[in-house]
Amino acid sequence: MEIRHNHFKTLILAAGKGTRMGSDLAKVLHRIHGRTLLEYVVDVAEAAGSEEIVVIVGHQADLVRETFAGRDLVFVDQREQLGTGHAVLQAKPAFTGYDGDVLILCGDVPLLPRDTVRRLLEEHARSGSVVSVLTALVENPKGYGRIVKDKVGTLLRIVEERDAAEEERRIREINSGIYLSGAPFLFDAVSRITNRNDQKEYYLTDIVEIARRGGFPVHACLAEDARSVMGINTLEELKKAEEIRDVLKGRAGC
Repeated sequence: MEIRHNHFKTLILAAGKGTRMGSDLAKVLHRIHGRTLLEYVVDVAEAAGSEEIVVIVGHQADLVRETFAGRDLVFVDQREQLGTGHAVLQAKPAFTGYDGDVLILCGDVPLLPRDTVRRLLEEHARSGSVVSVLTALVENPKGYGRIVKDKVGTLLRIVEERDAAEEERRIREINSGIYLSGAPFLFDAVSRITNRNDQKEYYLTDIVEIARRGGFPVHACLAEDARSVMGINTLEELKKAEEIRDVLKGRAGC
């Protein structure tokens, strides 16, 4: 019997400037086929059944708000760019009193299908995990966080490339930056993240290791198509996303 999990809210990380885009425009406001990257992400969250959508904004926050003035969104400011863990922590007041699941999406991942989100929701519910992460297998994992598992395939942790050992850098399963976690655990965990790493940032990835240290189950959900979790960081990647958007559009759930 299919497991249905309808009680969730969404948190979209959309505060970055996107320096590598070579533009002053906030990265999430760049467009594919006339629509902003962030619009695609908001649409997927709504289509998957999110009760509420909270958007973390930073660079050009007012312009992002203005662009989405007609949508039913809650905006939260990240005034300092101290990492993804820090970004999520800023949203804690917006989830006061909420004990359901939080779907964390990236505002620069516009190709994610609705059906992949639903499968993540179902696997998370079935596994009974406190945190699940969407992963992908890629030929060239350069630049991505690696998914570290034990010999039987149990998720142990996520390691950023800069902090990864040589053996870990050869791992081809990567972190998409998309998570699902129970709100009470999530906000407790991000409040305990440290910045003891190469970039001196507060990594959201650390919540996996925090969960395991606490004896809580975690889960990795593998995306069927790695292209669907492609993040946009450059104008070249933006053009590539435009080219594959039409291919993915013909699939169910896009």
